[in-house]
Amino acid sequence: MSIPNDIVITPELVADHGLKPDEYQKILDLIGRTPTYTELGIFSAMWNEHCSYKSSKKWLKTLPTTGPRVLQGPGENAGVVDIGDGQAVVFKMESHNHPSFIEPYQGAGTGMGGILRDVFTMGARPVAAMNALRFGAVDHEKTRHLVSGVVAGIGGYANAFGVPTVGGEVEFDARYNGNILVNAFAAGLADTDKIFLSEAKGVGLPVVYLGAKTGRDGVGGATMASAEFGDDIEEKRPTVQVGDPFTEKRLLEACLELMATGAVIAIQDMGAAGLTCSAVEMGAKGDLGVELDLDKVPVRETNMTAYEMMLSESQERMLMVLHPEKEAVARAVFVKWELDFATVGKTTDDLRFRVLWQGDEVANLPIKELGDEAPEYDRAWTPAAPAAALASDDVPQMDVAEALLKLVGGHQIASRRWVYEQYDTLIQGNSMQLPGGDAGVIRVEGHPTKGLAFTSDVNPRYCEADPYEGGKQAVAEAWRNLTATGAEPLAATDNLNFGNPERPEIMSQLVHAIKGIGEACTALDFPIVSGNVSLYNETNGQGILPTPTIGGVGLLPDWTGMARIAFAAENQPILLIGSPDKRGTHLGQSIYLRDLFNRRDGAAPPVDLAHERRTGDFVRKLIRSGVVTACHDLSDGGLGVGLAEMAVASGIGAQIVDLEGHDPILQYFSEDQGRYLVTVNIDPQSDEMLALWNEGEKLGVFCPWIGSTGGTDLVLGAAKPLPVVDLKSAYEGWFPDFMDGAAA
Repeated sequence: MSIPNDIVITPELVADHGLKPDEYQKILDLIGRTPTYTELGIFSAMWNEHCSYKSSKKWLKTLPTTGPRVLQGPGENAGVVDIGDGQAVVFKMESHNHPSFIEPYQGAGTGMGGILRDVFTMGARPVAAMNALRFGAVDHEKTRHLVSGVVAGIGGYANAFGVPTVGGEVEFDARYNGNILVNAFAAGLADTDKIFLSEAKGVGLPVVYLGAKTGRDGVGGATMASAEFGDDIEEKRPTVQVGDPFTEKRLLEACLELMATGAVIAIQDMGAAGLTCSAVEMGAKGDLGVELDLDKVPVRETNMTAYEMMLSESQERMLMVLHPEKEAVARAVFVKWELDFATVGKTTDDLRFRVLWQGDEVANLPIKELGDEAPEYDRAWTPAAPAAALASDDVPQMDVAEALLKLVGGHQIASRRWVYEQYDTLIQGNSMQLPGGDAGVIRVEGHPTKGLAFTSDVNPRYCEADPYEGGKQAVAEAWRNLTATGAEPLAATDNLNFGNPERPEIMSQLVHAIKGIGEACTALDFPIVSGNVSLYNETNGQGILPTPTIGGVGLLPDWTGMARIAFAAENQPILLIGSPDKRGTHLGQSIYLRDLFNRRDGAAPPVDLAHERRTGDFVRKLIRSGVVTACHDLSDGGLGVGLAEMAVASGIGAQIVDLEGHDPILQYFSEDQGRYLVTVNIDPQSDEMLALWNEGEKLGVFCPWIGSTGGTDLVLGAAKPLPVVDLKSAYEGWFPDFMDGAAA
């Protein structure tokens, strides 16, 4: 086969495309000739880490992905889970890390746009969004600029599109100085019998391009996202896409309207690698070939080459395979919404991916090898080497009240209100819990009582100290946060952010984190139904903290009975549910050590998954019985921070009993896992309370009384009283001061 090739393929050009010499040799062996420049670009797009998962695929296969409610697991644009009554929740989380560091506003905004398309591509109307953000040290010169741009980009896109942002995370650590993380989550609702997939079916059917025009923005974006950063980072700015949320909103409405006509056979959004990835994936999944004619692709710039058109990551675009007899109906829908509609190709029966441009065939490649048979590596990894435990007598001392006030007013714990108030959290009118609690909650429109809960969690400190326990903890924390609202955890999506997998110590982090995630998901019946892997998060050899973010979704049969974190009333008993006893024991890798003593030592806290399951099921049962008036799971900062957050959320104080003969630092700041704070509307001296304790005891769940709500101060045993107004001032003040340049 001879295809015109006017650009010489040199080893340097191959390397510039992110392909290793042995990968290029595999290409030569596969096609039996030198690839054209366009074909080289196509291979670089399909075989890079971002699109092919070549370093992680082996381990991702070990994750639990099925369950009685799972309708669609990994492999499609998003996961689909049955929520009853003929309805399903469709959701996924995905990274836009590299683009957001280079150009924070557009990078974060288009990350939001991409994850929304993943959801409505499946036939679902987006109903909720979240984001998990990690930035560098608060005193780093770029941090405030990046925070401002990323938050504005997410808000600008999601607000204009019309989806509520119901939750998320913001964290600061020097290890993200050169490589921030922007993980975007979206969820939508669909009818279970109207889910759309990307698998093309049928020969000779039209392949149709829909949405916005193609430009040069984002060319090579997926390849850029599969490499480390270096000193040339600013030169990569042109690879960042430019988004338009108003076009995306029209695209959503047009797609849902078109789907209702019955015209759609298969649909795929043009995300990473644009036209290349969408066309190849649709054809390869259906065991079909695809032929594209680039002269028919709508473009917004002149003299675009075939290479640019195939690798452009211009936003707000879709590719569909349609029933030919309904092509005119489909065109009319998109004309009405003032979006481009162009038949740009057809399906074939020869398993080839052909690309025509200006009368020439510029690519002719085996489609299955492009889509399904990219290189898969079993990279070297080192054995687990968890951090050593703290010595039992190594507990640095500090006044309890002073420590709590500093933690609550510090960068790890302080309120993220400055962030989430820039997002529209109420649009669509279904938000039942706003950001700031354990999980966001929305009501399911059209159903009188059903609700959905959403959360996002990971503790990178734990993951670095022990990736296996850290992976377990990320899942358990998401599961607990959903449970703390009264929701039944249904399923999860993951966003695995790590450094360079070619380094055995980094690959070891990934392997052990996935093992921990898989074990936890199995034990908690919390399958992974979608996700994303983001590797090479490094700059000049400095990698990020291992950050396997878990996004969780839960179901509330009756949202009117959900729990919140705010104390509901005075003079209510406070129970510490799930601790083996009232003591705290685990201070290793704690916020107390890191933020007050600049120490990052000790083992990560162990996660007992059987105990997590028993405790969570018990807490959920109590919430649904109506005896729980407030609930909050314990995580960073332990019991002290958990109590402070509940007091600040309500304006009501509490009095807590010190444990005689036990170090108050361990009692109030240890980060033992599997614990919840709850308040109840029953008398602690009553038979009803005795029955609650007896039921817990039978299940092996300890739930001691530790104090009561009331007053205007938070009193932790013998420590000096902390006025709730002072706690609130510290809690709410840090972020605005930081963004004004007054805090560090």
